[in-house]
Amino acid sequence: MSKIHITELVLRDGHQSMIATRMRTEDMLPICKKMDAIGFWSIEAWGGATFDACVRFLKEDPWERLAKLRRALPNSQINMLLRGQNLLGYRHYSDDVVQAFVKQAVNGGVDVFRIFDAMNDIRNMREAILAVKKLKKHAIGTISYTTSPVHDIAYFVSMAKELEEMGADSIGIKDMAGILTPTIAGDLVKAINAAVKLPIHVHSHATSGFANIALMKAIENGASIIDTCNSSFGEGASHPSTESMVAALKGTQYDTGLDLVKLQEITAYFREIRKKYWQYESDFTGVDTRVLINQVPGGMISNLSNQLKDQNAIDKMDAVLAEIPRVREDLGFPPLVTPTSQIVGTQAVLNVMTGERYKSITNEVKNYFLGQYGQSPSAVNEKVKKLAIGDAGVITCRPADLLDPEMPRLISETERIAQSDEDVLTYAMFPDIGQTFLQERNAGSLKPEPLLTKESVNTAAARYAPNEFNVTLHGETFHIVLTGSGHAGEDKRPFYVSVNGISEEVVIETLSEMEVSGGNKGGGKKKVAIASSGRPRPHHAGCVTTAMPGTIVAVKVKVGDKVTAGDGVLVIEAMKMENEIQASKTGTVVAIHVAKGDAVTPDESLIEIQPD
Repeated sequence: MSKIHITELVLRDGHQSMIATRMRTEDMLPICKKMDAIGFWSIEAWGGATFDACVRFLKEDPWERLAKLRRALPNSQINMLLRGQNLLGYRHYSDDVVQAFVKQAVNGGVDVFRIFDAMNDIRNMREAILAVKKLKKHAIGTISYTTSPVHDIAYFVSMAKELEEMGADSIGIKDMAGILTPTIAGDLVKAINAAVKLPIHVHSHATSGFANIALMKAIENGASIIDTCNSSFGEGASHPSTESMVAALKGTQYDTGLDLVKLQEITAYFREIRKKYWQYESDFTGVDTRVLINQVPGGMISNLSNQLKDQNAIDKMDAVLAEIPRVREDLGFPPLVTPTSQIVGTQAVLNVMTGERYKSITNEVKNYFLGQYGQSPSAVNEKVKKLAIGDAGVITCRPADLLDPEMPRLISETERIAQSDEDVLTYAMFPDIGQTFLQERNAGSLKPEPLLTKESVNTAAARYAPNEFNVTLHGETFHIVLTGSGHAGEDKRPFYVSVNGISEEVVIETLSEMEVSGGNKGGGKKKVAIASSGRPRPHHAGCVTTAMPGTIVAVKVKVGDKVTAGDGVLVIEAMKMENEIQASKTGTVVAIHVAKGDAVTPDESLIEIQPD
């Protein structure tokens, strides 16, 4: 038995799992020289949610990050996570986009591609594997491990055989939720090892508390490469710590040969770096055996908790975790990994936030039922499917077979903002935020989200008014929580608060007036409360609202249009998923208070319909 090889995950999955993918490139580069000298089989440093986070939150060019890491890690194989036909986005792309993306990733410095499909539909992995092989790089054909009435060892062995026939260089077992028990890990690796002639990688999150034992059983049964994370960002929702596994294997036939003392130098660096990102820490990234039921992946849990925190709905976390497995069963037991984890998770949040299951159904869930993500592992809930898509036909072919080449259109659409082929692909992954990013970059106005310091928060709390209090107005009491503030302007300053759990932005001005809007059938004036955005609050049954804060992606109606209750009138992006908002009443659209790109909250009237 040759020594065990290790892929180090701290530059990608580690911080994705623990601090919502917020580590900045500037905090990675200083330690790269020491990481490069360790002798890892590969260093996972790109892909997954890092691309999205760079563009959406950090305002970094993800392609520049890759180039900088390539220069800083000259002796290491850079590994990336690629979602098959989804690449790094949340939909399927045409084959020419897949080919172009893989080519640019290779040019940027990626050596190893861990390729998976969220449905375990191998048809959706083929083009990416072929593109990697064409460029003579390493393609890991990856199985997304999950449990359900239809997922057993025979199922996964069959997948492994097909991936080998497709040309994969190795077989990956991706246990994204940390539910691979030690016994099953040994049995699964042994069975795959007997069926194929390729090396086997095992990737397991430590959420349930037994991933390190599972890795040992996998090694004893033939796995040759394991994924681990430096302990500074390891364990819990992340992965077994690199140092612990190196020490456990030392002196055995599986000895990794890595230097534990040098690994500790890396640990000391990242422990200090992690302190900068304290605002993204979560109570939900430790060992949590509920994952054995809800199967929420480690890379999703910190992002989910931060998204709920942003909506002042963190108290709904337990309800959402309980709802996720119910939604997953309704969708035919897909593995919970991007994008299906977001599809299931966002729908679960909507079910909880609206107080009624499937009152609002995301566009992604509708597309899922239409077959646009591939074949579901088992039968779906027909009642829910009917609610989502009615009697619409479901496709049975590989979804990308229905897509025309997209690169000519993407090049045309980005002609005025793209400065490189990489820019076109950034736009392709995330058209709205990608366009905004490229425009701001070109204008020199990129501003990353702020990193708060504990000292500034504590000082503010000590010197100024409390950040949580009650206000009673006209006999009604409101619970106010100050969550942050912006910079002072010439005559106004924004404060971010929650009022009875609803997010608000309050602008403090030197002089202000109470705004009213009005009009009723009697011709008299009617006072309407105005939200901080300037939009009226919902004040009659025809007001259309959103269940979650988000960004307007499309306005589908105009003033004067006739609509029927249930018709789609808006599309909103919330938690990275698109959700169509329906008309609340049958009638005529009399007012539209939003436009594409607007940020909206649940307490605002977005469209007003005069009921028939």
